[in-house]
Amino acid sequence: MLASLLMLIALLCAGALMPVPYAEMSPGPSYNTLGTHQGECVLQISGQKGCEGTGGHLNMTTVRVTGSEYKMNLVEAVYGWLAHDDVVVPHSTLYPDDKTPDEVSQENAEEFTQSQESAKVAALRALGKKVTSHVIVAVVQRDKPAQGRLHAGDVIKAVDGTAVRGPEDVAKLITKHKPGEKVSFSLVPAKEAAAAERRNQEPTRQKTVTVTTAKAEDGRAIVGIQAGVDYTFPLKIDIKLADVGGPSAGLMFALGIVDRLSPGDLTGGKFIAGTGTIDEKGLVGPIGGIQMKTIGARKEGARYFLTPQENCKAAAADVPDGLTLVKVHTLDGALKALKQIRAGDTAALPKCAKG
Repeated sequence: MLASLLMLIALLCAGALMPVPYAEMSPGPSYNTLGTHQGECVLQISGQKGCEGTGGHLNMTTVRVTGSEYKMNLVEAVYGWLAHDDVVVPHSTLYPDDKTPDEVSQENAEEFTQSQESAKVAALRALGKKVTSHVIVAVVQRDKPAQGRLHAGDVIKAVDGTAVRGPEDVAKLITKHKPGEKVSFSLVPAKEAAAAERRNQEPTRQKTVTVTTAKAEDGRAIVGIQAGVDYTFPLKIDIKLADVGGPSAGLMFALGIVDRLSPGDLTGGKFIAGTGTIDEKGLVGPIGGIQMKTIGARKEGARYFLTPQENCKAAAADVPDGLTLVKVHTLDGALKALKQIRAGDTAALPKCAKG
């Protein structure tokens, strides 16, 4: 009996320490978009020196996750399920089986870069400043007809003489052809476009490039490019924040830029945090890990949390004491909410409600 008991205990211990296919999310640090990080201003804007002054905060928030190689055991999983500040999720939620860890990191980095560009566009347009968009060659696929003919960064003005207004126009015009036919691109070379952007000018010199289409697996005519959008800004804005990924900082970057380019301050000296994606039109979108972000923000001192409308229900299910969840759907709506906070008119704030 003693031997059997010891064997049972050993099996239970071994089972508890066996790896399980789960990962953990927990509150990460937040960063004041109006302040500094590692000795540098988070927002660096041409013509401005320094970034301290108002004493207020517009903090973007993050979620800390376990690494792709981390092997969680059953005891750790159970502890995470019971803990208030942590969330245990399937490992594939953070690291999909069809992507390598490097691909996940690269995707997060690209989303973070795109969120910065969208934040700049939305903020500057909200301030009435002109931002010009360009359709560009974003990717040239290897071993496809466009390789060596078109280059990443080339500005596409027209396809077969028809002006393009968005990336979708490029694909439509190419697929009007049959495989083997020639398609003509009117474009500004990438180097010319980059030089014009550094001068804050519109690129002007164009050339025509002809590419013979190939046949895709589904029978469509292709040349092997992906079109995207680039912008010419009226001033230079750099966002200096390393080791952060994903698109969820867009809203707070946009608000930080508006604050830095406007008289006075948006916060009224208050500690405000938030999250949310943003597009070029100022539309705020949902993000993941909302409860981790509200917990982290409150721990660092936030009193108000700008919450994407679609995340309100989940966030309101467990609100940290002393934190007011403010529902936002657009950049303009967030700016209006900040005005109410500055004025002390908090009763009128659009707040997240349970259910």
